[in-house]
Amino acid sequence: MKKLLFTFCIAFLGLAINTNAQNVEPTEAVDPNGPVISFDTTVVDFGTIDQGSDPFRILMFTNTGKKPLHITTCKGSCGCTVPQCPTTAIMPGEQGELKVRYDTKRVGRISKTVTVKSDANNGTITLRVIGTINATKAPEAFPTINSGPSAE
Repeated sequence: MKKLLFTFCIAFLGLAINTNAQNVEPTEAVDPNGPVISFDTTVVDFGTIDQGSDPFRILMFTNTGKKPLHITTCKGSCGCTVPQCPTTAIMPGEQGELKVRYDTKRVGRISKTVTVKSDANNGTITLRVIGTINATKAPEAFPTINSGPSAE
């Protein structure tokens, strides 16, 4: 029994140490002259729009660092949110734009995110996508026929 308890304690201790080691992030040296991505806003606000309305919004950002900025990935939190990021380097002091498409055929409240990863000193940026899409009235499938008496 003592051997079983001892084995269990050793296994538990090894698991705890391994789990803790996985949660430790490596520290990277930040280049004081590196690129820095600065968004005008971190919220993509669609406002209140009708179903089927313009599905695109554009966010502007600036490279406020001293080296070219390279965006490596842009990813929406679901398939209904699709970002388009620049594929070329954004030079120091220059602006870039991030285009976000949301599927406006869906109805209801929008609460999604877009994750932007780059080589900037401030690293990964998470943008919020918000708004509300109102349903539009569907056209009638068949015209209504007045079957009442005619006034002739």
